[in-house]
Amino acid sequence: MTHYIGRFAPSPTGPLHFGSLVSALASFLDARAAQGQWLVRIEDLDPPREDPSAAAEILRILDQYGLYHDGEVVYQSQRSDLYQAALEQLISSGAAFPCTCSRSQLGGRLHLGICSARPGEDCAYRFLCPGTHLTLHDGLQPDHSYDCQQSIGDFVIRRRDHLWSYQLAVVVDDAAQGITHVVRGIDLMDSTARQYLLQQALALPHPHYSHLPVAVERNGQKLSKQNLSLAVCGADVAATLFTALQWLRQSPPDALASAGRDEMLQWAVAHWQPALLSGLSGQPAPSSFMRPS
Repeated sequence: MTHYIGRFAPSPTGPLHFGSLVSALASFLDARAAQGQWLVRIEDLDPPREDPSAAAEILRILDQYGLYHDGEVVYQSQRSDLYQAALEQLISSGAAFPCTCSRSQLGGRLHLGICSARPGEDCAYRFLCPGTHLTLHDGLQPDHSYDCQQSIGDFVIRRRDHLWSYQLAVVVDDAAQGITHVVRGIDLMDSTARQYLLQQALALPHPHYSHLPVAVERNGQKLSKQNLSLAVCGADVAATLFTALQWLRQSPPDALASAGRDEMLQWAVAHWQPALLSGLSGQPAPSSFMRPS
């Protein structure tokens, strides 16, 4: 394979935890094993939730672990014009509409159908969900099928406070950067369905998706910044990489445990077998990366 462009796209809401490290590592290994490019994009779309120091810290940790990216780092906060153009295209085609419906008004129900809101009002914009069935074919998981109006509904693509939604921004950026392969956690599978619909509406290509199992805490919660999961630090990098390869079921040989970072990554690229993760939705994080009980 000669044409492969993958990416890792963290949100700067806090430091990397073990779950985000294994996602970064898996996407890096998949790209390098295919002799492809690996890009890094900072998804800084939600300033109220962001940690001002997180983006620089994430990039520092990636470098410490030898996960060097190709090209310049892209920051979504600098790409509003691209998202606006995509929104205008969707509005023009009838695939997006203004909406003033609040969550309390919807009462937990899916939004279906164009509202009476007018452009210029204090409103969000939603994608008009088509009345179709969608089946996603994945590199690691069984096919996922959706009755779009029963399980997705009309979803927000620009918020009422004029911040861009993750769903629209990631679709625009994946296309603009020529992303061909996306390796990320299975917790984003439902987001993939929404992104697939947007790609169809904008006549953009669909990347090849592979959804990894998520690392979970003792209580079954997935590791996340929101759940205050422990941060990955730059100490003992080789030992952490070895643990991450074990968690990814790559069976690194015991002798590799005493190797340095670069030798370990070289072995991992040469022996990368993503199929060993097929069908797995989650597995416990290593105890050293779980919150104390």
